[in-house]
Amino acid sequence: MSKKALLSLFIIVCTTFLQSSCGSYTFNGANINYEQTKTISIGNFYNDTPNGPANLSQTFTEKLRDYFQQNTNLVLVPYDGDLQLEGKIVGYNTTDVAPARSTNTGLSDLSNVTRLTIVVQAVYINTKSSEYDFDKNFSFFETFNNTSSTLNDVEDELIETISDQIILDIFNASVANW
Repeated sequence: MSKKALLSLFIIVCTTFLQSSCGSYTFNGANINYEQTKTISIGNFYNDTPNGPANLSQTFTEKLRDYFQQNTNLVLVPYDGDLQLEGKIVGYNTTDVAPARSTNTGLSDLSNVTRLTIVVQAVYINTKSSEYDFDKNFSFFETFNNTSSTLNDVEDELIETISDQIILDIFNASVANW
């Protein structure tokens, strides 16, 4: 046999071995038994805060659905999936985190840095293995310098970054079992 044929045979054997021994693992960390678990239902994540943009709920829910569809082989169904995920946005807050330089009076009542924090409560039900079920909060924050921009200037970008991290955390807690 030629070296090229041996190399091809080696690659085929290794690929077959990896596929059979790690069939439910993916490069994104998902640990799903696709023979047993085929569907996921992701309900609307409602905005249960008085703050935040009006489309926050819809944007977050769609990004979450897209992430699961892109990173698993699960079929998204409207309800009663093998895996079920629902929740609500329970926090959307800004907090001053870094005081500005003191004034002549020695008081510092202004802030140069503001933190936007979003908190999402997620309820996950695995109908095939209830040991993985959870009901917990996920949060993340980003800061911005409010001397050079307002929240309105950076809000969309901050929401996207924060949402991406929360979605990754929910994904890891549910199907990656981290």
